[in-house]
Amino acid sequence: MATLEFSELIRDCTEGFTPVIDSEYKKKDYIHIDLSGKNKDLNKIEIPSAGEYKKYISDYVASKKRKIAYGGYNEKRNLYQRSVIFNDENTPSPRNIHIGLDLWCDAGTAVLAPLDGTVHSFQDNEGFGNYGPTIILEHIYAEKTFYTLYGHLSRKSIANLAFGQIVEAGDKIAVLGSSKVNGDYAPHLHFQIIEDLQGNSGDYPGVAAKEDLDFYLKNCPDPNLLLKIK
Repeated sequence: MATLEFSELIRDCTEGFTPVIDSEYKKKDYIHIDLSGKNKDLNKIEIPSAGEYKKYISDYVASKKRKIAYGGYNEKRNLYQRSVIFNDENTPSPRNIHIGLDLWCDAGTAVLAPLDGTVHSFQDNEGFGNYGPTIILEHIYAEKTFYTLYGHLSRKSIANLAFGQIVEAGDKIAVLGSSKVNGDYAPHLHFQIIEDLQGNSGDYPGVAAKEDLDFYLKNCPDPNLLLKIK
């Protein structure tokens, strides 16, 4: 199936706004946030500080009279300079372009399955700047198999999961983790759609280098095609 067709299939999976975090939040509660290198306000923040990022995001959301900030797909960020996992000396350029969608809200917020599926894999991707606890679901729609990834969860979220476990759209599958377990980020959900996992289990790159970007944007289309927040 061609990549364009996969993007269209993802769009067709849902008819309207589809929550992937606590359903008490409605579409009107969301506000887009720019966390790219173009945001000059971020230059004032000490990069390693999850607390400062949390305060910046919380203040921004409050100023817009909303409850949740979202964004980051195909966004080049300076944030990743702080972690060696994104700066491999053997690669031509650092990985600094985000290829999932981030939803910024409090630790403990429920994470929902947007579609029917099964648990493909899960693991704790430990380390500074990494996902922390992560779940990957497998979905089949119109005879096409694809995957969704949920990163920065709590450790309890993966404690009692089973491979192949059935989930239904709207089921609570996890809660968001704190900065102590989520790779030292302000609490948020990293949500990503993946056509080909390339043999990965419990993990998949969520940030790409510029020379690999074309592949990743095709393999991981914009999650908002599915969620329809905007």
